Amino acid sequence: MAKINVSLQVIPNVPNDRIYPVVDKVIAMISDSGVKYEVGPMETTMEGELDQLLEIVKKAQRICVQEGAGRVISMIKIDYSPEGVTIDEKVGKYRTKE
Repeated sequence: MAKINVSLQVIPNVPNDRIYPVVDKVIAMISDSGVKYEVGPMETTMEGELDQLLEIVKKAQRICVQEGAGRVISMIKIDYSPEGVTIDEKVGKYRTKE
C-alpha cells in the first residue's frame, strides 16, 4: 500500500496548564512510532500506511485519557491516493534550502 498523510489535532479536556504536557506526550508517541511526521502550530502531520497511522490516532486518544482527560476532541484529516501522498510533495518547495 502507498504512503499517505494523516493530520491529527488532539484537544484533551484537561486544565489549561496541562494541555501542552499532554500534547507533548502524544507527539513523543508519534516520534517513537518511527513514522515521518511534522509538528505544526495546530496539528501534527504524519506519513505512512493508513492502518499504521490510524493505530497512532487511537493511541493518541488513550494517552490523553491516561493523562487525565475526561474527554478528547480530535480533528483528523486523511489525504489518500492509491499512488501515494508525501509531505515533501506538498510543502517541500516552501522549505528553506541550506
